Amino acid sequence: MHISTRGLAPAVNFAYTVLKGIAPDGGLYVPEKIFQFAEDDIRRLAGLSYTEVAKIVMDRFAPDMDKVALHGAIDKAYTPDVFANVTEKDDNPIDIVPVRHLGQDLYLARLSNGPTLAFKDLALQLLGHLFEIVLDGKPLNVLGATSGDTGSAAIHAMLGRKDIRVFMLSPHGRMSQFQSAQILGVNDPMIHNISVNGSFDDCQDVVKAVSGDASFREEYNIGAVNSINWARVAAQVVYYFFVCSRIRGRDGGQIDVAVPTGNYGNIYAAWVAKMMGLPIRRLILATNENDVLHEFFTTGIYRPRLKTIETSSPSMDITKASNFERYVFDVFGGNSTKVARLWAALDKTGQFDLSHRMAKIRETGITSCAVQQEQVAETINYAFVKYGIVIDPHTAVAMHSAINTQQSGVPMVVMETAQPCKFDLAIKQALGFTVSPPSSMKDLMSTKQFFTQMDPNVEATKEFIRARA
Repeated sequence: MHISTRGLAPAVNFAYTVLKGIAPDGGLYVPEKIFQFAEDDIRRLAGLSYTEVAKIVMDRFAPDMDKVALHGAIDKAYTPDVFANVTEKDDNPIDIVPVRHLGQDLYLARLSNGPTLAFKDLALQLLGHLFEIVLDGKPLNVLGATSGDTGSAAIHAMLGRKDIRVFMLSPHGRMSQFQSAQILGVNDPMIHNISVNGSFDDCQDVVKAVSGDASFREEYNIGAVNSINWARVAAQVVYYFFVCSRIRGRDGGQIDVAVPTGNYGNIYAAWVAKMMGLPIRRLILATNENDVLHEFFTTGIYRPRLKTIETSSPSMDITKASNFERYVFDVFGGNSTKVARLWAALDKTGQFDLSHRMAKIRETGITSCAVQQEQVAETINYAFVKYGIVIDPHTAVAMHSAINTQQSGVPMVVMETAQPCKFDLAIKQALGFTVSPPSSMKDLMSTKQFFTQMDPNVEATKEFIRARA
């Protein structure tokens, strides 16, 4: 069963978490108990395909779901045809997540070969199929916020699915041109793009407020696709098991991972994998000048900012991290009362202080790096010269952090965020040239865009949904 981080909502099964993000008490759903893999079980993953690993891991998260249906969804989500957008000749789409050895114990996990060229396809392709299983023909209104990649991945995962409408909020003028074209270029009666006059955090705040209105949520069957959705986090755990199995094989040795971090969903999935027994030694939280999480992991103070700093890695341009509550819940050993008090204090004072818990925080193995814009450009250039690869700005943040914290003898894995063609301006500034998108997307930039521009207003968003649901 799954419980709320704030302890006042009824326990629910996995199927319920597929559809819902925020619990009725304002908390986030987490498993009541984390399943533990034995060392021998992890060694036996070596040589298995991505779908085989996914079935083993997802079975642990979803014991209440029909196994045949769950495995069927996994088989349909993870095919070489869906994840065909490989960028290197040595990468094989059959792997779904190719792992490239760069040298000197440094590896790159290629997570962005899916239909929208971002790592978020790996979770959202599965989530789309899970929605169909759980809904069983009932309509659903998916509500989400995006800084660029979640929106396109969610829209393309839900497109064409019967009785599933998507309402996606994005910050007007704050995504890359490629991201905007991917999201806003979809012309479909079931897809509704709301371009918000504000930041990603404004979008996220509206989504949380709408989703937090229990009566509205139930009346219009509002579902979630952001990383507050536990099923999406669970699907992300899979690729950590797969990547580790590819690097360590049957030797059972440890790895370190460097994770580009904004809303704390991806690195939280790595943390869950570690709790399940995966031999991850250190988790390197890699972020940019929007360093609210870096401040926490160096001082113990969590202090959301009043505004974001715009950077070349927009998915990290956040003032607060929506998944962070789950980690704090784990730090306090599942004490929901303490978590509820901390978030009440956060609402009242704008911060909380866990400096007295730094020893416990360090025990979790998470360390952080904040990377500046000039270092991002330098790292993009370094990766091209040293390894012959072009990486996007978010991945560059993780690679810079990885190189500067790597310790001899332990494989360090950089987790890719997206393909570089999605951020042509940053690539042009760093390398002097741009990277072409896959041939299937060559006309994307000239596609007409379809959206409604609005201020970040909760009631106006509800009215927009009422009129179209």
